[in-house]
Amino acid sequence: MTPDIFIRPLVADAIKALYGADADERMIQPQPTRKEFEGDITIVTFPLLRISHKSPEETASQIGQYLKDNCKEIDSFNVVKGFLNIKLSQDFWKEVFSDIAQAEDYGQLPPSGKTVMVEFSSPNTNKPLHLGHIRNILLGWSISKLMEANGHNVVKTNIVNDRGIHICKSMLAWQMCAGGATPQSTGIKGDHFVGDYYVKFNNILKEQASEILAKGTPEEDPDKEKARAKEAERQAPVQVEAQSMLRRWEQGDPQIVDLWKTMNGWVYEGFDQTYDRLGVGFDIIYYESDTYKLGKKTVLEGLEKGVFEKHEDGSVWCDLTKDGLDQKLLLRSDGTSVYMTQDIGTAQERYKKYHFDQMVYVVGDEQNYHFQVLKLILSKLGFKWADSIYHMSYGMVELPEGKMKSREGTVVDADDLLQTMYETARENSLELGKLSDMEEPEKEQLFEMLGLGALKYFIIKVDPRKKMLFNPKESIDFNGNTGPFIQYTHARIKSILRRAASQNLECKAGGADFNAKEIELVKILNSFPSKVKEAGDAMSPALIANYCYDLAKEFNQYYHDYSILREEDSNIRSQRLAMASAIAKTLVKGMDILGIQLPERM
Repeated sequence: MTPDIFIRPLVADAIKALYGADADERMIQPQPTRKEFEGDITIVTFPLLRISHKSPEETASQIGQYLKDNCKEIDSFNVVKGFLNIKLSQDFWKEVFSDIAQAEDYGQLPPSGKTVMVEFSSPNTNKPLHLGHIRNILLGWSISKLMEANGHNVVKTNIVNDRGIHICKSMLAWQMCAGGATPQSTGIKGDHFVGDYYVKFNNILKEQASEILAKGTPEEDPDKEKARAKEAERQAPVQVEAQSMLRRWEQGDPQIVDLWKTMNGWVYEGFDQTYDRLGVGFDIIYYESDTYKLGKKTVLEGLEKGVFEKHEDGSVWCDLTKDGLDQKLLLRSDGTSVYMTQDIGTAQERYKKYHFDQMVYVVGDEQNYHFQVLKLILSKLGFKWADSIYHMSYGMVELPEGKMKSREGTVVDADDLLQTMYETARENSLELGKLSDMEEPEKEQLFEMLGLGALKYFIIKVDPRKKMLFNPKESIDFNGNTGPFIQYTHARIKSILRRAASQNLECKAGGADFNAKEIELVKILNSFPSKVKEAGDAMSPALIANYCYDLAKEFNQYYHDYSILREEDSNIRSQRLAMASAIAKTLVKGMDILGIQLPERM
């Protein structure tokens, strides 16, 4: 029980006894006592003055004295102007800690009865996963785990963008350049293999566009020159052929469809390997090649109902100008679909199957407008559940040298990054020289765990709505606000508990009084369930990451100041072991929400 929940009804009883009146819940405002004052919980008395008809100081003093006289859990109180600072007793904190120590799944909130669907990853099948996808995947997974910790029924989903002009570009480049090569014949991972041909396509496109530009006259106006360059790309033979391939795919051309299936199959095998290494998965995967059809059907139905309009060239649009937006293209003049069409269809399929209470799209902030429009269009189509759509808009990941560009092949590849994190963790761990008693398989497992922990924590600890600069070297540090620091803290605690068990030392809450540092640790532990709720409401796993760091940091300071195993008083030693065990348990739960494993030893 948190101090604010505990104290609120007691204050209400005090007001009733002292002033003969019932206080509205909103009038009783408990808050943690500021560090410069003595106390655990503070009551702001100003809202109560219209009941007490006394000064703030006198009201605070009378309520404080009543609580001390009638509640054994109140140790003392002091008044600072209109603020009543209450210090809770050892009995209160012992009872709180006993509940924490005995809880089997501490921090797990009760079932809410709500279904939350979380979409994340959403890759294109024309390129391998990269650092930008990594942030998306790690945020999506941790948000899913956070929603589960909040008691919701969670459905983790992925929409694969397996159709469109992007995959046609890779397919065409393969036809032009591959000579029948495959991932198997080259030994190249499938998603990398296909991604290489996407880059090849754009190199060919640049060459052809440059040839077209060279035949014309350059414009002095920079904007006109940019428009001329774009038009040259549209006219380039390779671009024209890619558009033709897309139309033939939608018309069901057998040869194009067979090639599409083959190349996408290569990509999926590659994606699955990366997902497995990251330790993530999905409950259901949707494919744009399926859902765009329902979206297209819905758009045509909306056109018949007058929700949408057709332009002279045959394209279909939704006019949102009266809503303060612009006109949104839904079907091109050649009848082919756009991303919005697919999202309309996917949303319908999902609601029909799951009847979600909330649909969370984990997508970068570059798509803010897209999801604003999606929600509005679904509302115009009469889908009441459109209001349950939530865009978890996160900031992009940038590198010291700037923004990544897929078309130019200047991205940080996810697989390369994972291997780099593993190798860095291996190097740092071996330098410490504490693994001599470990077998090689255990070492390899530890290096992987540390590398992944460093990567995941470094990305998740940043508020998701902020842009972030990724620096692999900073993330792997064993000191400071990093994943390995928390992992090391857990391993240290498990080592203490193993040594205690080998000496048959008791590990049990209760018996001894807490010192000030231990009460502070109990306070932090006690705040974990409310932190889980706060993070869930804010949809910010960063709050859990930084909570775990604060808890680990406080334990390490405590371990530095106080002996655990060498404590001579058996009651104190037993309680300190129980404290260490509860901290380890809470770190495991918190870091699991982030998708991070904690080692038993390091």
